[in-house]
Amino acid sequence: MRWSTFSFVGLLGLFAAAPPAMAAGEDYGVLIISRERLEVATSCEIGLYVQDQLVGRLFQEQSTSFNLPPGKVSLRLKLLPGQAPGCNPGMLAPGSQDISVRAGDVLKYRIAMNASGMYLKPTTLGY
Repeated sequence: MRWSTFSFVGLLGLFAAAPPAMAAGEDYGVLIISRERLEVATSCEIGLYVQDQLVGRLFQEQSTSFNLPPGKVSLRLKLLPGQAPGCNPGMLAPGSQDISVRAGDVLKYRIAMNASGMYLKPTTLGY
């Protein structure tokens, strides 16, 4: 009798914890930013700004990920001052890029460079 009571209470605890755990996975999207390729020919640290707030720093061969609420997200990349010579940021603020995130999305972008500067380029997840 004692074991069945403990089993029943334990089973109720699992069912009580399951709905919040399942709901938590549906109210945000995952954004992965990668600097794994050598498309940006600098050894400087790159700062990642979300909604104009510094949220991450990336060196070569690194990636980072964020859980973001659904909606439009403004992203900006900027060289950060560091120990390496020539890593001082420029005078002009770099342009921002808007990305739309939906609940349950897993989006991956890599840092690339063109004549206008650094930008985020969509890429495959590659699992």
